[in-house]
Amino acid sequence: MKLVFATHNLNKLKEIKAIVPSRIEVISLNDLNFTDEIEETAETLEGNALLKARLIATKFSLPCFADDSGLEVEALNGAPGVYSARYAGIEQNAERNMEKLQSELQQKTNRRACFKTVIALVQNGKEFTFEGRIDGEITSEKAGSRGFGYDPIFKPTGYRITFAQMEPAQKNKISHRALAVNKLVDFLKQDKG
Repeated sequence: MKLVFATHNLNKLKEIKAIVPSRIEVISLNDLNFTDEIEETAETLEGNALLKARLIATKFSLPCFADDSGLEVEALNGAPGVYSARYAGIEQNAERNMEKLQSELQQKTNRRACFKTVIALVQNGKEFTFEGRIDGEITSEKAGSRGFGYDPIFKPTGYRITFAQMEPAQKNKISHRALAVNKLVDFLKQDKG
């Protein structure tokens, strides 16, 4: 089975390929020579994921899935949420995003947060969504050099280390993206159409 993952993000692609069974060939937008940026104009993670999956599935007539992920911080009323990647500006700079978040949490004692991923699949003219969520907290200092995005400052509940300190295999078992991808894979295993 060939599935398009509507992303240019090589980190996400690597994570997904490590989770998906080998009988499913996951190709990216780069493999299709699609270099345009797909604007994420929806107000929700689900809306952005659907927008991307619909566009690529229609354009290439292939089953396609797309994701959108966000970090939701309780003390900031769920921010940055759908704006996580561009929290500190449209250039999507992870360091600046983390600095802005830390700055906004300076006077707050509640550092509870969660990562959410919504995956949208468009296949045979039908749409499906799968959500993954992991709770945790924002650390006051960055720790670790693995991962990407907010990983150096997100410590999942029940762990003493951040996502960026975890081995990729460990993160891929518990992360929000892994949980959503596993739901997608379970669906694909059951679906014969």
